[in-house]
Amino acid sequence: MPTIDPWKPSSKPGLPTHYREKPKLNEYGSLGSSRNQKWWLFPKKKLGKLLSLLVILYLGYSWFTKSPSSASSSSSFINTPQANVARQNKVKQVFVESFDDYADHAWGTDVYKTISKTGKNMGPKPLGWMIVDSLDTLYLMGLKPQIKKSRKWVDEVLDYDMDYEVNTFETTIRMLGGLLSAYHLSNNDKLYLDKAIDLADRLLGAFDSATGLPYSSVNLHTGQGIPSMIDAGASSTAEVATLQLEFKYLAQLTGNPVYWEKVEKVIEVLYNVNQPTDGLVPIFIQPDTGKFRGNLLRLGSRGDSYYEYLLKQHLQTGERIYAQLYRESVNGVKKHMVRKSGPSGLSYIGELEHGINGQFSSKMDHLVCFYGGLLALGATDGETVEDYRRHHLWTSTRNDDLQLGKEITKACYMMYHQTETGLAPEIVVFNDDPAANGDFYIKRNDRHNLQRPETVESLFILYRITKDPIYRQWGWEIFENFVKYTKVPIGGKGYDSINDVTNPDNVGFRNNMESFWLAETLKYLYLLFEEDFNVTPLNKVVFNTEAHPLPMFSPKFATGWKLEKNLGNDFGVEQTVNFAGRNRGNDRDSQGRLKEEDDGM
Repeated sequence: MPTIDPWKPSSKPGLPTHYREKPKLNEYGSLGSSRNQKWWLFPKKKLGKLLSLLVILYLGYSWFTKSPSSASSSSSFINTPQANVARQNKVKQVFVESFDDYADHAWGTDVYKTISKTGKNMGPKPLGWMIVDSLDTLYLMGLKPQIKKSRKWVDEVLDYDMDYEVNTFETTIRMLGGLLSAYHLSNNDKLYLDKAIDLADRLLGAFDSATGLPYSSVNLHTGQGIPSMIDAGASSTAEVATLQLEFKYLAQLTGNPVYWEKVEKVIEVLYNVNQPTDGLVPIFIQPDTGKFRGNLLRLGSRGDSYYEYLLKQHLQTGERIYAQLYRESVNGVKKHMVRKSGPSGLSYIGELEHGINGQFSSKMDHLVCFYGGLLALGATDGETVEDYRRHHLWTSTRNDDLQLGKEITKACYMMYHQTETGLAPEIVVFNDDPAANGDFYIKRNDRHNLQRPETVESLFILYRITKDPIYRQWGWEIFENFVKYTKVPIGGKGYDSINDVTNPDNVGFRNNMESFWLAETLKYLYLLFEEDFNVTPLNKVVFNTEAHPLPMFSPKFATGWKLEKNLGNDFGVEQTVNFAGRNRGNDRDSQGRLKEEDDGM
């Protein structure tokens, strides 16, 4: 069986040598000028160059200070290695300010109040909500003092043996994912793996339902799974189907098949018991029956990462069955959930409140903005478009997926660009009237911004895949507005979520910094301006839904279930067959690329 060499971070700290040799730039990527040089003593040729440079600086300044509602232009955006290193360093600075502010005032606690400068734990002991979730960002940024302090805390303080009920999904994606990613990025520091094994073993009790679908919560001391106290005991579909990347990687590391079997059983039950129409799944499911509850279909909260992990399981392990399910779901989204806004014709994904045959809602959560990047990732299996076309057949389906991914991401960018602060609200409602005044409107209760990552996640992926600098330009604009409007007004450092993106004069700080600001949003922005695509290469790592990069691998375990539904001829692969034995080893060529198959993608 051919193997894949998993991507590993460089053991050499700092930037490549050729970056250090470049002239120092200001934060907008422009060359500085000497303050002591008198302009009237310059030779005419040098004066002409200086004037040209001043024009560029003026254009750059006018772009960065323009009203968010004005037209976007790429003519003044400087996309050079020097400029992007400067931008990356600025993102890194904001991360350090955020992390150190937390460390100074609430070190070790799970929740940080950035305005009152206080912290608290969720349970009787800390879960590591902030520290563990931030570990891999620290490693990627090479922040050695913060790494040393955090590792010491994990070693000496972190202890998951507590009589406390945690959310199965959130603890898996943030804590288990964070520990496993830290293990990977630290060149296999066993401390992180040992902590991950201990935590995973405590979470396994969540799967002890009649069907094997996990309960919403689990007690970390007793290992007992606990049904949700709301929604008639149902778990959310996204939560039960967003544990697979983490547990499968742990199975690969330990050789323990239990981790693998528990999480793949979830998808078998979810799909074969319900046989969802066109690959679209309601957002609630009953663990004890395996049946969906209700008919609400959406790619926002409680539905989103189900679709994400179909593709990412295929990319992580090469199992074809998940590519098949992903393909069906994409076709279903295109057929039933994509619309155009008025007056600008932005492509967006709405909701079906009563199932496929029910009324369409033009409401779209910011959470849906992951989908543009997902479509791009699926179109090329993480390679650049240029490389994919060189080695594979570029089908019309893949091209259509990429184009829709671009369009969805543009709509998400406009959710930022068209507000008064240049920051997106939690939810928008798109207009479908060509005569409407604006592409969307925002309800009063949806005006808040939690510093969410989904749009910059898609910008990062699309830049890596297309190399189009517009995605860096949009990302930089968003970052600048985060700095302008979410930096706390007191204390000198720290960033906070805000209540009202429509009121630049009074955004209203919420006194809470979410851990995903450190774990996801700033990480994706940092990687967006990374010049070296060998850092977290998208054809060798998969990011879990909390932005924790995990390596792709040739699995030790085979797929243990089969589809009981014939998906038709759109996929060109085996139908109603047992996929046991299909694995990354026989699904990759000698260079580690996914083999080309007529899969309809």
